[in-house]
Amino acid sequence: MVAKKNALFWSKVKFTCMIVLFYMIGRCVPLVGVDTSKIQFVGEFNAQSVLTQTISGDLNQCSILALGIAPYMMASIPIQIILACRSADAKAHTSPFTVNRVTTLLMMVLATMQAVTRLDDLVFTGTGTELFLTKCLAVVQMVTGAVLILWLSERNKRFGIGGQTMLIYINIIDGMRTNLLNHSWSDLKMPLFFSLIFVFIMVCFENTEKRIPMQRIAVYNIYGDKNYQAIKLNPIGIMPIMFASAFSMLPRFVVSLLLMIWPSDRNLLWFEENAVLTKPLGIGIYIASLFLLTIIFSIIFINPSEISEQLLKSGDSIVNIHTGRDSRRYLWRNVILTSMFSATVMSICMGIPMCLQLIGKYNNSLIMIPASAMMMTGMWCTLFQEIKGIKSLDAYEPFL
Repeated sequence: MVAKKNALFWSKVKFTCMIVLFYMIGRCVPLVGVDTSKIQFVGEFNAQSVLTQTISGDLNQCSILALGIAPYMMASIPIQIILACRSADAKAHTSPFTVNRVTTLLMMVLATMQAVTRLDDLVFTGTGTELFLTKCLAVVQMVTGAVLILWLSERNKRFGIGGQTMLIYINIIDGMRTNLLNHSWSDLKMPLFFSLIFVFIMVCFENTEKRIPMQRIAVYNIYGDKNYQAIKLNPIGIMPIMFASAFSMLPRFVVSLLLMIWPSDRNLLWFEENAVLTKPLGIGIYIASLFLLTIIFSIIFINPSEISEQLLKSGDSIVNIHTGRDSRRYLWRNVILTSMFSATVMSICMGIPMCLQLIGKYNNSLIMIPASAMMMTGMWCTLFQEIKGIKSLDAYEPFL
């Protein structure tokens, strides 16, 4: 009876398990033509390698899925910003199919460039023309792998649980497992202490919201005084942390492309060497990316201007606030202040371990453990709400 009642839930779980299994197998398939015997396993982690693994999953970056979901994340950022800048009427006339197609094309361009820059770190078999063709084949394989990961993510979003973040969740678990096994308990005390604090903060953020009292003209019963517009204390969850991982890698990626043209440029070489999470410049880029993306994504997905316009059309209003310009200003102020508070707290949480490792108080290979714990907590909160929704739908199935 229980299995029948939760038929939809278990079917989604089974589908997600199948997607994860397929993804794990793909991470073990090496690129054709790569001399895997000369690739050294990254036994000693550092923050940059863990960050790379979070959005790619292939620690040694030599499988067909080496690029991971990073190209898609980098491609979706400008597309989302462009859409947010368009008017409501223009957005209504924009086909989701067109948006997905443009995002996919931009992703393939970025994936191709990222694959080309990755070739210098791989050891190939063959010489001359054979070596050139092998490298071209490796680029095709990595781009195909990026498209495959996108397809798997979309399938899981439609038929499984966890949406597109499930594959990132697997990467985080795998990275934390390997990292924890490579260190002693004495080394892990401080990272785990910070992790507990950051997990508590994330749970509070995910389950706390600011409620703006609303006056609904169509509600005249006892619930009329209980209407509100909710804005989460952490408006868009862990999305900025994940996207900041990809966005902060973009400057280094561009510099790597430029070094292919000017390989001896000292400024480019200095930037490539220092734009990592074990150096002040790389930390600054990551924290700035996290702070800005938190605010930008909050504005994009909450869209206070659109909410105020809907209130104006429906006749509803914020209590003691006039509709129109006053409501728009009030909502903008609340969204920006809330997102800035969230961005500041998350930036501090991410920045403390990074700054401590600069002064030698923190093992640089353990920097990302608290960040990984935060991301896992945010994903668990979202996944828990999704599972509750699926089980509720299962419970109502006999009436549908």
